[in-house]
Amino acid sequence: MKKLINNLWIKYKGLFLYGVFGVITTLVNIFTYIVCYEKLEIPNIPSNVIAWIAGVAVAFITNKLWVFESGSMEPGVVWAELVKFVSCRLVTGGIDMVIMFAGVDVLKGPAKIIKVSSNILVIILNYVFSKLIIFKKKNN
Repeated sequence: MKKLINNLWIKYKGLFLYGVFGVITTLVNIFTYIVCYEKLEIPNIPSNVIAWIAGVAVAFITNKLWVFESGSMEPGVVWAELVKFVSCRLVTGGIDMVIMFAGVDVLKGPAKIIKVSSNILVIILNYVFSKLIIFKKKNN
């Protein structure tokens, strides 16, 4: 049983950690959005941009160090990963912005529910981009 658990951990460690840190990143994103939008009364899209920036900062650090274990701190490697990471997050951030604009500003839907729903799609896309493009292992 111990060997089975160990094998499962080895096989799914990255996905598990992505889930844990993804929840943390999502909470940072949603909390930041709610504070900006509801408490500070910043309009929808600027609140979403601020939340996106906070989430991307947390996600890059956690994904680089713990999820995909890209341990190199060589400036060239970090810079290349950061550029790819931000580029991919701009794509998914754009998708989130369209969903939030359409759902909240155009359709007048409930901001919290739309934000959470949008984040589900964004999380899935971000994992795929991170695994296949940003932190791709040389032997993958």
